[in-house]
Amino acid sequence: MNAFKVVKDFERAVAEYTGAPYAVAVNSCTNALFLCLMWLKEQEQLPDAISIPKRTYASVPHQINHAGASVIFRDEDWSGIYQLAPTVVFDSARRFTSGMFNKVDIDCGFAGYPGSPFMCTSHHWNKILGIQQGGVILHRDHAADAWLRRARFDGRGEGVAPADDQFTIGWHMYMSPEIAAEGLVRLSHLPRHNADMPNDAYPDLSLQRVFS
Repeated sequence: MNAFKVVKDFERAVAEYTGAPYAVAVNSCTNALFLCLMWLKEQEQLPDAISIPKRTYASVPHQINHAGASVIFRDEDWSGIYQLAPTVVFDSARRFTSGMFNKVDIDCGFAGYPGSPFMCTSHHWNKILGIQQGGVILHRDHAADAWLRRARFDGRGEGVAPADDQFTIGWHMYMSPEIAAEGLVRLSHLPRHNADMPNDAYPDLSLQRVFS
């Protein structure tokens, strides 16, 4: 029995629900953002500086720094999703609803921009899907999909024994089967349309010394 098949089942269900061609499940939205930024770095498309709203979760600027870029904070009243500008990466930690991937071009003014948007969702206890932890990368880039699946799994090939594998760069960020199984159950009962979660509890990160 392949216990990890349930992760693929969860990914397919999320892709169908959101309208995304590809869905890559990882262990947090934070790490989803990091992997997307590292993919851009791999493609030599990571800018020197990335702009984000000054009121967001603290892990986001940390991941930008870890990927090798500096952070610029902007004053933005956002709802549900925002862009890590000028990249094609979007933080959707406060939005999870049906067809959301198909609307990112319109909602975020992304139309006409080259490349695939990478929308990173969050599924922590206090989020809309509400499983123990986890995040998903929604996108439409075939080459990125293959890279992201290896990168989240310690640079390993899925279904390949370590003794038979040729490793690439990677991190320990995969979603475990029991989390995916819970996600499948909850997703089967989730409404088709969900309102964005409020984001008024976030502090102004531009005032934090660690990010100055």
